[in-house]
Amino acid sequence: MNELFSVKDRVVVITGGTGVLGRCIGTYLAEQGAKVVLLGRNAEQGNEIVDGIKQKGGEAIFLATDVMDINKVQACCDEVMARYGRVDALLNAAGGNQAGATIPPTGTFFDVEVEAFQKVLNLNLTGTVIPTQVFLKPMVEAGKGAIVNFSSMAAFRPLTRVMGYGAAKAGISNFTAYMANEVATKFTPNIRVNAIAPGFFLTNQNRALLTNPDGTLTERGQDVIRQTPFKRFGKPEELCGTIQYLISDAASFVTGTVAVVDGGFNVFAM
Repeated sequence: MNELFSVKDRVVVITGGTGVLGRCIGTYLAEQGAKVVLLGRNAEQGNEIVDGIKQKGGEAIFLATDVMDINKVQACCDEVMARYGRVDALLNAAGGNQAGATIPPTGTFFDVEVEAFQKVLNLNLTGTVIPTQVFLKPMVEAGKGAIVNFSSMAAFRPLTRVMGYGAAKAGISNFTAYMANEVATKFTPNIRVNAIAPGFFLTNQNRALLTNPDGTLTERGQDVIRQTPFKRFGKPEELCGTIQYLISDAASFVTGTVAVVDGGFNVFAM
């Protein structure tokens, strides 16, 4: 049996593990035999997800943390190491946006709240750097591992409105490329750093922006679909195959890349 794509028994840590995408990916990887560690702020949601995974025969734990607090993240890493003795993969899925860091259709750049802008940068970018710094250490000690950061379409194209989020995600793509070289040349090429850039998936963060309460598309939602050759939003489970590939041996010569999963949005042309 060819196990090139196998993630069986791999210890996979997922920040933002209670979000729509993190939950789906964590559940899928557990079904594939991975030992999943979900990190997030909402213990009730996290434990609910873990219970669901265990009912299906999977292995998972939830650890409450704040990706902006290096001490809390380190405490989670210590617990993972005490339980499993290693970290095979880290998925940096934590992130989000704030209204003050966006520019509504009736607003201008001067309406951006600098404090909100900084918070969005910190949550998405620094909130990726901190877990990477913490969980990379046991990978370096073991001489192998895989990190997958979460970029966005907003990193490729200057999407209207989401100025702070776009700046942060562009930073994540750059950070991914930087770290791929940094890790391979200073530690080992057996640790790979890549990113995934989802297209438009309905999540708790963007649902009100893309759909109306009755489920119909907002003007922005219609514009997204118009520019997506597949003519629909992505389904969370459609990210799972790419994630599995990037953390498996199938991607052993892949590092520093941003894998786009977007139904063609980024290549749309008039």
